[in-house]
Amino acid sequence: MRKIILNLAVSLDGFIEGPKGEIDWCIMDSDPVSESSKDSHFDQFLSGIDTIFYGRVSYDLWGQYQPDSNASLFEKKLWQSVHSKSKYVFSTKPKKMNGDTKWISENVFDNVMAIKNQPGKSIWLYGGASLITTFINLELVDNYLLAVHPIILGGGKPLFSDIKDKIGLKLNGAVTSPSGVILLDYDAK
Repeated sequence: MRKIILNLAVSLDGFIEGPKGEIDWCIMDSDPVSESSKDSHFDQFLSGIDTIFYGRVSYDLWGQYQPDSNASLFEKKLWQSVHSKSKYVFSTKPKKMNGDTKWISENVFDNVMAIKNQPGKSIWLYGGASLITTFINLELVDNYLLAVHPIILGGGKPLFSDIKDKIGLKLNGAVTSPSGVILLDYDAK
C-alpha cells in the first residue's frame, strides 16, 4: 500500500503561515544532502512521490504556480517536478479544472484508501491546514516529514489544531542543514 506523507515547512513555534498568511520566512535549501550527492532532500522526496493531495485554497495558490523568468534554475526544476505529479483536490465545492486534476468532494476516507491501494509511489499530503486535520483525524497520514525553520512567528495558522486523539510517532531521523532548518522524519505508530 502506498504511503501518505505530510511534508511541509513549519516554524519553531508550530505555524505553517504567519499572521497574515505569509510564508516568506520559509528557507528553500538548495544545499546537497551530502558531498557525494547533488540532490537536495526535497529533490529526493519529489522523486519518491507521484501524487499530490491539495485542499482547494492550497491548490488555487500553488497547484498551477509558475516561477517567474528570473527564478533560479533550481526553483524552475523544482516546480517542473511538482507539476509532473498526479493531483487531487479535496473540496466541498469542486470546480471544473483544466488538465488531469481530479476533485474529491465526499467520502474522503474511502476515496483516499482506493488511491492508496493503486500501484504507484508515495503520496504527498500538501495541505492546507483543514485538509491536514481531516487526514490526521481519519488516521490517513503514514509519515510526517516536517522541515522546522529557525524562526518564531508568534502567531498565524497552526500546523496542528482540532486533533481528536493523540498520535504516537516513531522518529526515523533528523537532518540539519547549513541554514538551520531541521528535517524531522516520523512514522505514525
